[in-house]
Amino acid sequence: MAVLAPALDKNIITPSSMYLDEATTFNDGTDEGYSPTDYNDYKGYITVRQATESSQNIPFVKIMEQITPKTSIQYMKKMGISTLTKTDENLNLALGGLDKGITPLEMAAAYACIANDGIYIEPTFYSKIENNIGKTVIKSKSNKKKAFSKQVAYLLKSLLKEPVTASSGTAKYCNINGIDVAAKTGTTNDDYDRWLCGFTPYYSAATWFGFDLNETINFNRKNPSGQIWANVMKKIHSGLSKSTFEVPSGLETLEICSKTGEIANSGCPASYTEYFLSGTAPTTFCIEHSASSTTKSIKDTTNSNNLQTETPDNQHSSKEEQHTQNNNSTSTKQAESNSSVSPTKSVNNTSTSSEIPTTNTSTNTSSIPDDSNTIDDDTNFFESDDNTFEQ
Repeated sequence: MAVLAPALDKNIITPSSMYLDEATTFNDGTDEGYSPTDYNDYKGYITVRQATESSQNIPFVKIMEQITPKTSIQYMKKMGISTLTKTDENLNLALGGLDKGITPLEMAAAYACIANDGIYIEPTFYSKIENNIGKTVIKSKSNKKKAFSKQVAYLLKSLLKEPVTASSGTAKYCNINGIDVAAKTGTTNDDYDRWLCGFTPYYSAATWFGFDLNETINFNRKNPSGQIWANVMKKIHSGLSKSTFEVPSGLETLEICSKTGEIANSGCPASYTEYFLSGTAPTTFCIEHSASSTTKSIKDTTNSNNLQTETPDNQHSSKEEQHTQNNNSTSTKQAESNSSVSPTKSVNNTSTSSEIPTTNTSTNTSSIPDDSNTIDDDTNFFESDDNTFEQ
């Protein structure tokens, strides 16, 4: 969110841009420099899509250097993040290192902005109030603003599907049969905090799991936030129609070599169809692999299929907005899990879901340690349908 949205919107990167994932010390103005590490093994040269799949940290810090933390903060504010301070204007921002943290509610609303085609909708906790004869006495009105284009939003949706669908994905357990899922895991230093944020065409949710006083989380080598997110979201989506993220017009597709991020030729051992903002697709062919002919040419994606070559079916209009529906927390001994769920259409309704334990319900920023350094995995929900998009 802090990196991909501004970098794509400003044409600094594309999903196939290549970065070297290796141990790196960045110049952050200090004598020792900033030396983040990857949660997983370093992978060498990889595309932005591949870095998103397995949550590699180094490429995202490199992109943050390019866009600058100041620009990143501007976009995060557009997406409803209100806790940012001057202290956050550093490279650590790329990995979620924030002075005051972010509440699960604001995380859910920010991810709902992506699901709502780049339109941020301020969360509300009710849609309307009626009196005893059915007359509406109060109706909710949510403030809305555009953070980025629907084309950028689709690229984000496509990239965030990788942790769920790709072989090395960090959130494969979040898969929901027949329904597109976009998700991002998060882990702070020393496993003090675990996050899972994501959305479908119907709902957006953000789940945090941790302790009021920092303590390493050891949950059978699993992400407890992710387990909560997956169980709640699968139950909420039970019985809903199949739905995929709608591909907007104004994008281009190109067959890309998975190893080089360049235009694939017939000699490339692995290639895939990638999406690009108009005018940003690569123009050079892969020279690492020999070939006698090239593959697909650039084409407009109007009415085209998605990356898995699935044609959107029974699509719920992504133009419809998402709402804030559930804001819950779960207490496990002394550990807490804060959750918010929001529908994905034009009302931001927030209500407590019976599927999520309501003990110690809270979305206070204080629930998130101030010294968090790296977000990789909490639950806030927003919902969507033909009339209401909640994410």
